Formats: sequence, structure tokens, C-alpha cells
Amino acid sequence: MRIRGVKPFASAVGLLLGLLCAVEAAKVNKHKPWIETTYHGIVTENDDKVLLDPPLIALDKDAPLRYAESFEVTFTKEGEICGFRIHGQNVPFEAVVLDKSTGEGVIRAKDKLDCELQKEHTFTIQAYDCGEGPDGSNMKKSHKATVHIQVNDVNEYSPVFKEKSYKATVIEGKKYDSILKVEAVDADCSFQFSQICSYEIVTPDVPFTIDKDGNIKNTEKLNYSKERMYKLTVTAYDCGKNRASEDVLVKINIKPTCKPSWQGFNKRIEYEPGTGSLALFPSMHLETCEEPITSIQASIMLETNHIGKGCDRDTYSEKSLHKLCGASAGTVELLPAPSNSANWTVGLPTDNGHDSDQVFEFNGTQAIKVPEGVVSTTLKEPFTISVWMRHGPGGREKETILCNSDKTEMNRHHYSLYVHNCRLVLLLRQEPTESENYKPAEFHWKLDQVCDKEWHHYVLNIEFPAVTLFVDGATFEPFLVTEDYPLHASKIETQLTIGACWQDLSGHDNDTETLSEPLTGGSARMTQYFRGNLAGLMIRSGKLENKKVIDCLYTCKEGLDVQLPEEVASAVKVEFNPNQSSLSLEGDDIESFEKVMQHISYLNSRQFPTPGIRHLRVSTTVKCFNEETCISVPDSEGYVMVLQPEEPKISLSGIDHFARGAAEFESTEGVTLFPELRIVSTITREVEVEAETEAEGEDDPTVQETVVSEEIMHNLDTCEVTVVGDELNGDHESLEVDLAQIQQRALEMSSSNVGMVITGVNTMANYEQVLHLIRYRNWHTEALFDRKFKLVCSELNGRYISNEFKVEVNVIHTANPMDHANNAMVQPQFINQVQHASVDLSGHNLVNTHQASVVPSAATIVIVVCVSFLVFMIILGVFRIRAAHQRTMRDQENGKENEMDWDDSALTITVNPMETYEDQHSSEEEGDEEEEESEDGEEEDDITSAESDSSEDEGGEQEDQQGSSRQQQLEWDDSTY
Repeated sequence: MRIRGVKPFASAVGLLLGLLCAVEAAKVNKHKPWIETTYHGIVTENDDKVLLDPPLIALDKDAPLRYAESFEVTFTKEGEICGFRIHGQNVPFEAVVLDKSTGEGVIRAKDKLDCELQKEHTFTIQAYDCGEGPDGSNMKKSHKATVHIQVNDVNEYSPVFKEKSYKATVIEGKKYDSILKVEAVDADCSFQFSQICSYEIVTPDVPFTIDKDGNIKNTEKLNYSKERMYKLTVTAYDCGKNRASEDVLVKINIKPTCKPSWQGFNKRIEYEPGTGSLALFPSMHLETCEEPITSIQASIMLETNHIGKGCDRDTYSEKSLHKLCGASAGTVELLPAPSNSANWTVGLPTDNGHDSDQVFEFNGTQAIKVPEGVVSTTLKEPFTISVWMRHGPGGREKETILCNSDKTEMNRHHYSLYVHNCRLVLLLRQEPTESENYKPAEFHWKLDQVCDKEWHHYVLNIEFPAVTLFVDGATFEPFLVTEDYPLHASKIETQLTIGACWQDLSGHDNDTETLSEPLTGGSARMTQYFRGNLAGLMIRSGKLENKKVIDCLYTCKEGLDVQLPEEVASAVKVEFNPNQSSLSLEGDDIESFEKVMQHISYLNSRQFPTPGIRHLRVSTTVKCFNEETCISVPDSEGYVMVLQPEEPKISLSGIDHFARGAAEFESTEGVTLFPELRIVSTITREVEVEAETEAEGEDDPTVQETVVSEEIMHNLDTCEVTVVGDELNGDHESLEVDLAQIQQRALEMSSSNVGMVITGVNTMANYEQVLHLIRYRNWHTEALFDRKFKLVCSELNGRYISNEFKVEVNVIHTANPMDHANNAMVQPQFINQVQHASVDLSGHNLVNTHQASVVPSAATIVIVVCVSFLVFMIILGVFRIRAAHQRTMRDQENGKENEMDWDDSALTITVNPMETYEDQHSSEEEGDEEEEESEDGEEEDDITSAESDSSEDEGGEQEDQQGSSRQQQLEWDDSTY
């Protein structure tokens, strides 16, 4: 059977099978989604929608084709876009798919954006399809595209001024291009809204205007007398027309017409001693009135002419100063301070108002002779002459400082130093030699310093035929040297004088000098008197003075100082004069110049500076671009007030009364005068302390002043031991000290029949050690019972003087101990002894410790009888008073009255010192009873040496017990003899 229509059916079936295969093939996810490579977006900070260019659309080739409508096509997920993924940290955006089939999406902000925090954002984005299979596990991702999004600003902030207020100062009568500038800022992020477009002065009717940049200037010349200060209110606007949140206040001060000068200069500057350097101009600045300055010069002068020798220097003796400065031995002081050993300057007027600085005045009528032996008449070469001199313009006559001339007959000048017509001249005639040739004899220096009425230090180093002059440390060569023959041989002695030249008019030969006054035949007198002041005149033979010592002698202890900051050290040139009393500055930068001025200070290194005023002057010269209109800066004047230093109190203490045996005085060692001497220096000052008040409701502390005493260390320069009473008899007594010990401590000693003087700048401890070594010897003590001495020490050439420490030594004359053995007395029992912590019997130095006899004088016997009677009357009076009140006390007094029976039939009184020592250590009960009885007695006026020793041991706390101690001595202390 043949089936019709089979072929068409087969064709239809094949077509259907092909479509099914195509559908199956379309389900395979072969392609990745595709997006643009770059996107740019804009978003407003108060919106979340981002406008992208180009729009966000993802395409996928796996999407099926659409055929004719006769076919029903099923879209599969392999061709759809399921999402977008953003890559980046903390990206505040998200991407959302709007249509999966078309791949259209959008980007939006997750939170509100802030343009001020971040104006732009950049991140990457990917698209991915829905994948293959039921769960889309085989999804495909597109490439990563870059997205740039800009956040548009909103004008949400207003301008804010940088300063809370502004102020400026202007000078009257001037118009300024800009007085000051105000500035506001806006926190908006965009250029439009963050820019300040204009400023405005809100205050009406003021002569000022402000531009768009904030510069304020005056519209007319200002008048100080009309208005001294203007207050303006200023506001600001940004380019979005927002006004400042708060307006700002501007103060403009009007100054009178500018006068160039130094500002911030204090006329009075107080300096407290011991505080180091003090800044003189800490806040000083130069007002130039806005003139263009090209260079500036200034000189600062510290005037100290009225202080000592031109400034504050140590006032030790010139000889001590030479040693302190390192000069070796051989220096002789020709103008020493008057003393027992150097008294040739006693008659000269001195300048006592300059801190004990030893300055001698010569008014044209005074001169002194230097004793023989002080300086060798023939000076060994080389030698040095140094002197401090103040001399004003003199006449045409010669004025002699130092002169060595013939003592008699010929009137020849061997050497001299004199002033003539403001010239310093050294005459040095050579002594007779083998050759009689011309040799240099006069050296002339023409110096302004000789006649300027100021103190200057002159040092002449003479090494014939060369002579070098130092004036204030600077070297000067002679402008003229004249020659002469050596002196002819002569046996005439010479006379060294100061302040004039010795002239004996008995002779006729005057080969060097012409006298200014008529001579009187045969009479000797002085001539060529000096008019001025001299100090520290020294001659040092055998060696020249080196430059280091000369500078040390001249250098002041006070002056100007400056510590330059590194940043201005090279910008300003600074120069000092030798004694640092003035300095000059030069520079071209005003700011650097002012910094240097602010670092200039006053310094006084003395421990006890001279109080008083030091005048200060600043002179300034400036140069401008236009020399015709250059400013003139007036001098600024003030003063440094050096306050009074805390003055030290030098105290000498020790054993002031003791006795020794005659044998000790007659021995080669003698008796030590100051075995326990102590030198202490203290200062007393007032300090403020805070004390809390006890009143209710008052918690604030009150300030109270209290006095404190502090021990300080400083040097001494002189200690003088003087005999009180008759002078020392050189035949049998002397004061001695170990010279080796003195020289070891760089001290010097001189002695005479009135005492001993130890000089030199040294510590108090060294002076103590030397004074401990001073011994008194007397090898003829038969008629000597006591000797008294006085010790005084001083500092700074007598500026500070110690107390007078007096010492009395008694001589114990010892007789044969067997002569009066039977006359030993028993110590009276009615006199009680005061117990001591220790009793020093070394002062008695008895030969026999068990028993000693003395031979009292008639005066001693009278004293003993009088004292016995006085004590008897006192005890009797006490007895009668107490008898009315207490019977037992009367009985005790009766016992004592019986014991008061005194046997003076034998005029020899013998004492056992060991009994005294044992009685002083009696039992406590007996001591208490004795103290009670001694309180009722009166102190005796007669004090023996043993009593003095006792009081020395007890100290100040036992002064009330001296009455009983003195009654105890009725047993008689043989140390008096």
C-alpha cells in the first residue's frame, strides 16, 4: 500500500528538529558582557543620583535573535545582565541594573556626599550576565571600566575671618597705600563658593576704605589731636553672595608725627651684685619712621670715670695685685697705704671716697721722700716702672712723678719720670763707664692721655737702650730720643722722691734741670712739683713686665659685654675698647642690629662691687638712600645703678686670756699668741618668707621679712698684730713667725717694735694657719706680769675691717715649792663650784702639779683682803634676810660665816690646782646647792686669769654662772702671777 504525502511530512519534521537544535545551541553561554572603558559622572552633594556620560549599558552576544512572528522564541538567562560590581575601598556608590534584558543600569550614592571632605571619586565597575544552568553558575564578567565622579558643591558655608580682631598704628599726617590687610576664608569646596569676592566696612562715616583683597587705607590725612583711635567693623562676601557669619573689629591707633629714636630704652637700670650679666636693652628697637636705611652705626659708652681709677677694679694693694696677675718677686711699692712699716705716705692727701682705692693727691705743693733701702739706688737692668696717673692740662713747667737726684751738692738727676707740655718723659742718665760716648738719655712720648683728666695706666719696660711704653695696655714708641754723656763718677748719695725732685741748693752744678723758682743760697728744697693724682707707683728691678701681667693690671672688673646670636654674628660688626667701657656696632640690617643691641649687657665680676651710678649713653648715626632726607637719631642717655652689696662682717675669735710659765716665754719657741684663732666672715640679709594667717576666712599667705646670717668665703689682704701699751723692747722681747710658712703661702711679713703686719691676698684659712704660728718671746721676764696684744684683719685694702681681737697673756713666776709648804690653805667650803664639761689646766703650765707656791705682791695682798671683806658683808646680808623666812637657811649661812674667818697673817697664798679641778667636779647635789647660793651673791669686779679661762670654756650660755665661778676663785688662782 502506498502512503501518499510522506515526503512533505519528513521535511517538516527535519525543520522542527533543526530549530530544536538551534535552541539548544543558544543556551550555551559563550560570550562576556561588554561595557564602555571609561565613564564620567556628576553628582550634587545633596543628591544621590549620578549622571553618567555615556549611560551605563551592558551588552551580551549570547542574547537570542528575534525571528518571524510565526515562531515563538524563548529568551534564556545566558543573554541577560544580572548585575554590576564596583571595585575599590570605601566607595560611597552602588550600581543597580534597571533592565536585565537590555543591560541598562544606574550608579547612585549610598549616603549623602560632602564636597568639602572629597570633591572627586574614582573606582572601577564590571558587568556580569546571568550565567548557564539553573543556578547561573557559569556566569561571565565584563572587563573593568573606570568611573570618575565629581561632587558638585552647594554654597552652604559663609566666610570666616582668620583673626578675631585686627589692629594697626599709623602716624598722623600721612596717607598710606595699605594700613593693614584683613582676610576671610570660606569652607566651601568649589572655586565659586569658596572665594571671597568682596569686603565691606560696615561702620559709617570713617576716613577709610577697603578693596576686594582686604587692604584698608585712609582716604584722608589723619590728625592725632582729632582722633587717637578708630574702631571699624568689617564684613566679607563670598562669590555665592553669602555674608560672613561674624563681622570683625579693626582698631587703628594714630601716633603723633614720627620722630626717629630708640624705643624701649629704660633710663634707670638696677644691677644687683653677684647676679652675673644684666641685659641693658632687652626690648630696644629703632624707630626710623619708615625711612629706607642703608647702614647704621652706634656707640655705647659706659662712663665709670668717678669710680676708682677709671672703673671698678679690685682695691687690693698694688703689690698684691701684681702677685695676683702673675708678676714675680722684686716688685717694690713706692706709694703704699700708710702703715707702721711703711709710713712715708702718711702726710699725703688721699681719695677716701672711692671704695678705699688708695689714690694720692698732689696739688703742686706736696712731695714725699722714699726712705733709704726701699729701692736700690742703682737699678739693675732691665727694670720696669708702672703707675696710675690722672693729669689735666698743666703749665709749661716740668711736673715730676718720680725723681732720683743727688742728695747733696751737685743736684744731678740720675733718673726721673715727669710730664712736660702733655708729654711723658723718661730721663735715664747712664752711670760712669769706660766709654764716654753719647748714649740715649731722654725718651719723649706725646700722648693725649697725659692731659685728658682721666685715669690711665702707664708701664715703662726699660732694657737700655730700648724703652717700651704701655698706656692702658697699648704700646707706644717714643717720638723723640735725645742723647747725653754718662754721668761722671761721684760718691754722692742719691735721694728718691715722688711728686717733685729733690734739689740741694748748696752746690752750683745743675747740669740737667732749670728751676722754675728762684733759688735760695745754701737751702735745700723740692722743685718741679706734680699736679694731679697718682696711685700704684711700682718699680720692679731685674725683669721686664710681660704683656699678660700688664693687661691683667689694667683690665676692669666691670664693663660691657655682648653674646652675639649665631644668626646675626656676621651681619653686625662689633668692636670693644681695651677696658670694655665702650663698644661700637656697624651693620646694614636693622633687624639684626636690634637683636645685637638687645644682647648687650653690663657685667661686674667683683664680689663686692662699688655701689653707685654708671652713666650710659647710646649715640647713633644712620645713612639713607637719599642723603638729603636722611634721619637724625638723638642720643639716648640713662644709667646703671649698682646697688649696695651685702657687706661682710669679719669676726675674729679665740682664747683671749691665758697664762704661761716664765720658762715658756724665755724658751726659743716662745708662747703662741693665737693658738685657737678662728676667722669667720658672715653677711646678714633680709629675706621674705610666706606665713599663713591664722584668722578665719583668710587663706592667703602674708609676706614677712626675716634676717638671715650666712657664712661666706672671701680673701683677706692684711692682718696686723699690735702691742697694746708699751712698745716691744728689742733687747729682750720680740714677735716671731716662721718665714718659710709665710712664703709658702705667698704672703709677706714686716715687723717693728709696735707689732707685726702680714700682707698679701689670700684665703682666710691660710691667714688662720699663719696667725697660729705667731709667737711672743721674752727672755727677761722678772719684771713682767702681763702683755696685751691686738689683732685686726682687713679685706680690699681696708674696705672691710674685722673686730679688734685682744689677747692678754700672764706670766707665772714660779718660786721654790718648799719655801711655803706649811702655808697651804684649805679651800673654803662655803663657796660652791660650778661644774664644767671640761677644764683646761694647760694655761697654768705649773711646774709641780701637786703643790705650787707663789709670792704675791703688796697690791695682790690688798686685793685679797678687800675681796674677803666684801664677800663677808654680802654673805652676812644674805644670812640676815633669809633668817626671817627660813630657819634652816640661817643655819647654813652661820656655817658659812664661820668659814669666812680669813687668816692673813701669812702673806703668802699657796694653791693646789688639782684640788680646784676636783672640786669643780663635785657631786650633783652639792653643785645644785652651790648654784642656788651663788644666785644671791653679787659679781665681783676683780677677774683673775683663771676666771677668764673658765668663762672662755663655758661659752656664752654660762654667763649667769660667773658670779659663783668668781666666788670660787677666792681660793686664789696663782696663774695671775
